[in-house]
Amino acid sequence: MYAPPRTGDSSGTPDVSSRLAGVDSFYWTLAEFCEHRLLPYVFADADDERQQYTMVVHSVAAHLARYAQPADGGVSIDGTRLGSYPDLVDFIVERLTDEETRGTWAGSAINTGTVNAFARRLIASKKDLARLIRGDLAARRPHAIKTAESAQVTVVDLHNLPDRAQRFVVGVTLKTEFERKEKAGTAKPLLFVVLDELNKYAPRDGSSPIKEVLLDIAERGRSLGVILIGAQQTASEVERRIVTNSAIRVVGRLDPAEASRPEYGFLPPAQRQRALLAKPGTMFVNQPDIPVPLCIEFPFPAWATRPSEAGPAPSATLRSIVQSADPFAVVGGRSEDEIPF
Repeated sequence: MYAPPRTGDSSGTPDVSSRLAGVDSFYWTLAEFCEHRLLPYVFADADDERQQYTMVVHSVAAHLARYAQPADGGVSIDGTRLGSYPDLVDFIVERLTDEETRGTWAGSAINTGTVNAFARRLIASKKDLARLIRGDLAARRPHAIKTAESAQVTVVDLHNLPDRAQRFVVGVTLKTEFERKEKAGTAKPLLFVVLDELNKYAPRDGSSPIKEVLLDIAERGRSLGVILIGAQQTASEVERRIVTNSAIRVVGRLDPAEASRPEYGFLPPAQRQRALLAKPGTMFVNQPDIPVPLCIEFPFPAWATRPSEAGPAPSATLRSIVQSADPFAVVGGRSEDEIPF
């Protein structure tokens, strides 16, 4: 379990409330941000790619990778030590607004309006990314999201983060894991990536660094052992090439307007009409081994999925875990039950 650090917490404590044990905080140091050229993922919205300042983004990222040096947790650029993400942003904006250094950082062909547009978006990211890009925590402290060295299931909690921070975490994490699998050169062990709201990160229109990574996973991931499992309310709003490369498709209840889109052409007319009236838990599965979609009933969970649903624990289960006892004695049963063998 990974969670972002609390806002304003200098110790990097995970921002969680209901579960405290077994949760690690994740963040990136300023040196990692500069060395690995993560600046484009700050501008990961599809709208950003439509603007002219994408050239400035890549030029500044290359300049940071070339000249930033680690310095006491932060970075040093041109003799100036920077200890936080807001400090780095202010330093970049200062260099871009200076007539003498603008050409070095942004390129000689970039006009003032484009630089100002980049600076405005970069300044707006200070509040959202300050707790994720740190210069006040020890670099040797474990802080990276790793799937190869952790348990079978790795959960990255994003619900406390604003939209820009969510895009940054998703983009950088997918990029890192995909590059790791490419370097490994083997498909085993398989890596399953479960991403909710896929239409948010890979929309049909526009382009972004996250979308490019997801396209790579959809088109080349299976040969590298990376399987993408995407969930979204409207598959028609997802990039066509990602939908086309889907081997298995699962459809629940559909809106009439959404059901008429060509992305659901694999459903026969009768099943498409049934999907308009499907109850919760009813789904249609299309997969290569069977030529027609199957209607399935997903069972209602037999356990509580959130703390508010949990009931009191049976008294028999509250015994000490070190007490020597029959592990099946706490289950209970009717006295007249016969032994089944």
